Amino acid sequence: MKQVPKLAIIIPARNEALTIGRVLQKLKEFNLPVEKEIIVVDDGSSDETAAIAKSNGAVVVRHLINRGLGAALGTGIQAALRGGADLMITFDADGQHAAEDIPKVIQPLLEDKADVVIGSRMREKKGMPFIRRIANHLANLTTWVLFSVKTTDSQSGLRAFSRAAAGKIRVTANNYEVSSEIFREIRDHSLRLVEI
Repeated sequence: MKQVPKLAIIIPARNEALTIGRVLQKLKEFNLPVEKEIIVVDDGSSDETAAIAKSNGAVVVRHLINRGLGAALGTGIQAALRGGADLMITFDADGQHAAEDIPKVIQPLLEDKADVVIGSRMREKKGMPFIRRIANHLANLTTWVLFSVKTTDSQSGLRAFSRAAAGKIRVTANNYEVSSEIFREIRDHSLRLVEI
């Protein structure tokens, strides 16, 4: 009998008390073809983010001070690896991602067709402000020039990794430059990238 893979949903959060409860409720209610564990990395919040996350059944890992998005993602990935996750997905705490998208994003990993999957917002640009589309296009161009990796959404926060890929990726950036750093790691380790 095949063992059900374990998925860690990693949520970096700082002062997200207004949204984290709803996000976690939707993630808990949504059925997935995997065993799931939700890890909230409280990045030095001064509000009730950690307490709300814990009361909603999440594993909470805390940074005593704000270290930035990159550091929170790195902490979450390490916690997921220690917890025995076979797959991991990063998910924003502010409610901009939909739990319904998770099966689509992890499917290439489950089928062993990818090592890293990016949930791209740029395949359907409806509702995205024009200036944001331009900024995202410039970030994608920079990613291609610096790292020779083509992507339609280099800044997406919805990313999935196999255990093997997550074990190779080294997150050293503390802030938002982590998005570019991940693409450098994809290139350096010749990881198979798929966008959904």
